[in-house]
Amino acid sequence: MKRSPRKKNARPARKNLARPRKMYSLRLYITGQTPRSAASIRNLREVCDEFLEGRFELQIIDLYQRPELAKEAQVVAAPTLIKKLPLPLRRLVGDLSNKNEVLLGLDLKG
Repeated sequence: MKRSPRKKNARPARKNLARPRKMYSLRLYITGQTPRSAASIRNLREVCDEFLEGRFELQIIDLYQRPELAKEAQVVAAPTLIKKLPLPLRRLVGDLSNKNEVLLGLDLKG
């Protein structure tokens, strides 16, 4: 049985073993239409669009309209981002302007 000639440095074909991509469940707690709230929404959307395209669910909760949710989620400052999934649960407080900090908090950067 003859083998077909193989090119030097040719790598064997790999099967596509891509891991399933995790879905992210995010909740951003804000207080009204303040500049800080607007900045946190804008900063988070930029990160999600760049690093989580098509695999995130984002709920924006205005604590002026739904104050009971602050107690339920144990939110003591706003804006606060809570990453519910994938576990572990994480909380980030502030306007989310530090991209590296946000990426670390969402476990997108190691």
